[in-house]
Amino acid sequence: QVQVVESGGGLVQPGGSLRLSCTTSESFLSIYAMGWYRQAPGKQRQLVAGIGSTGLTTYEDSVKGRFTISRDNVKNTVYLQMNSLKPEDTAVYYCNAGPDYSGSFNGPYDSWGQGTQVTVSS
Repeated sequence: QVQVVESGGGLVQPGGSLRLSCTTSESFLSIYAMGWYRQAPGKQRQLVAGIGSTGLTTYEDSVKGRFTISRDNVKNTVYLQMNSLKPEDTAVYYCNAGPDYSGSFNGPYDSWGQGTQVTVSS
């Protein structure tokens, strides 16, 4: 099971930007599908964005056009660039990873990070 560690969360004003990073212990990240989930207080964990080993991406509707997921297989890292942040984006963001057998993200998989808090508030 691959180990993943998130970083990059914090407090930002509405309209601002943050970039989350997820670094893995896996040297062959290129064969893994990676994704970001979030969980707000009192709500279920939901998929935000995912990326397959082929680079194929998927996004939750509310973040389309604002968030971008990308991967750097040399650095064993996946990023979530979040722009035009809104208060409703406030949540704990979790990285998720698993072996990719289809070329696209089909999580959730077994590997989870500890989460990083994102707070959007003025």
